Amino acid sequence: MRTLKYKYYISATLVSLMLSGTSCIGDLDTVPLSPTEQTSDNVFGNEEITYVESLAKIYAGMAIGGNKGGDSDQDVAGIDGGSQASFLRVLWNMQELPTDMAHCAWSDPGIPGFNQVSWGADSPWIKGSYYRLFYQINLSNAFLRETTDEKLAERRCDAALVDKMKEYRAEARFLRALNYWYLLDLYRNVPLVTEDSAIGEKVLPSQVTPQELYDFIETELTECVDDMLDPVVGYSQQYGHANKAAAWSLLSRLYLNAKVYIGQEKYTECIDACKKVIASGYTLDPEYKAIFCADNDHSVEMIFPVRYEGDQTMTWGGMTAFINWGAADLKDEVNGKDAWQGVRAKSSLLRLFEKENASEKDMRKSMLHTELTTNIEIVNQTEFLNNGIPVAKYYNKYKDGTLPPSKEAYTDFPLFRLGEIYLNYAEAVLRGGTGGSRTTALGYINDLRKRAYDQDAAATISDSDLTLDLLLDERGREFFFEAQRRTDLIRFDVFTGDSYLWPWKGGAAEGISVGDYLKIYPLPSDEIGSNTNLVQNPGYQK
Repeated sequence: MRTLKYKYYISATLVSLMLSGTSCIGDLDTVPLSPTEQTSDNVFGNEEITYVESLAKIYAGMAIGGNKGGDSDQDVAGIDGGSQASFLRVLWNMQELPTDMAHCAWSDPGIPGFNQVSWGADSPWIKGSYYRLFYQINLSNAFLRETTDEKLAERRCDAALVDKMKEYRAEARFLRALNYWYLLDLYRNVPLVTEDSAIGEKVLPSQVTPQELYDFIETELTECVDDMLDPVVGYSQQYGHANKAAAWSLLSRLYLNAKVYIGQEKYTECIDACKKVIASGYTLDPEYKAIFCADNDHSVEMIFPVRYEGDQTMTWGGMTAFINWGAADLKDEVNGKDAWQGVRAKSSLLRLFEKENASEKDMRKSMLHTELTTNIEIVNQTEFLNNGIPVAKYYNKYKDGTLPPSKEAYTDFPLFRLGEIYLNYAEAVLRGGTGGSRTTALGYINDLRKRAYDQDAAATISDSDLTLDLLLDERGREFFFEAQRRTDLIRFDVFTGDSYLWPWKGGAAEGISVGDYLKIYPLPSDEIGSNTNLVQNPGYQK
């Protein structure tokens, strides 16, 4: 099995041909006028490497903004590739900054709106996220169009490649479903475009209902999973590829949030998906910090990462940002290239830990460096020093303390890990799902807590302590700065309104109520202006 690395030097011709149907610049089936004219048939050919490279391009878009990394040669034109067009960085901002987790001191357009849970359809970050997600979907659609049995037969591909293509196509379908899940979660009412959709200069995709998009995601995942790789725990030649456990993990998220998306409870289905992941053999890493170090590709907890390979995946987004934006005093601790000093934790995150009687023993809390600030509160929203709490969660160091070959990020981002599956299972049980048990759920939560407390008995809770409120707090402690918090707060119905307030919610230092329409983001104003089939989400101006 070829190890999938993101940094493929894919020719501009290949990328153009992959997207030509989507971007209305040509017909993939056009017969060349001469033997030297490039078309999909003579670029893809019958060699596996070209198909591997085009699949790798889909994965790569989750880590870097373009083939060359950095801020040049970006996939999404007109948007900064190191920030607003970065899959991970913009997702992180949209999931963490509007919550009780984090605050950014920079005043770039759109950032104050995230901090204060107040944004509009003209936000460049909202635009960047939307177009990055659809760019990734378009890549998957193009790959699926070019790998049908008919296409492979026309190119005289051998039987081994045809058989391998079932696995590659399943991965492409999973990646497309993943991006559609983010669109469902963030924007809710979006177009649905597949490899079978009509294409052309005058074709405008139609908006679908959340139910239709939910059904598509569920169907794709349940259909493609059988052709995906079997899970292998820890590092292997298949590391970085999505496997069956990744599909079940995404299904667990989809089902856990189904009541938010479509008004239907799918907790029993969530439990079933979680049980399949847990049965795959993943275990908790003995040390919490090891999940976020440069050799976390060997983690026994990692289900599906976004991979980083140092110089080969250089970008100012993603893990580069997450490692570098702590305090100057943390630069050497995390082995970062720089100290951007832009992002800090809110006092509300610290208070989640302080709810615990023995919180000083929680190793997760040690990543919050209160000793490096004189004010845990954010008094001045645009000043980093001594405003809020510096955080070091991601480390560009190996877990034994040694260093990777360079200061470029080698740390993978844990998009799915076993800790989430444990918490999903427990929550689905508490919300009434069948097929699981409170006893098992309690065991999973105590396993997570004992890991955080280095097996100290102070970590364990009793059955009477196991409540939904505790699970929301535990998710905050376990997954802070992992781009999940907004989704969790919405599912627990505390993201809007005034039942739970945190600093700068609604633009007030002490936090105030915000409207329910903010539970979903607006469609970008550019998209509304260019596609007359779209209706803006309620509460927003076009």
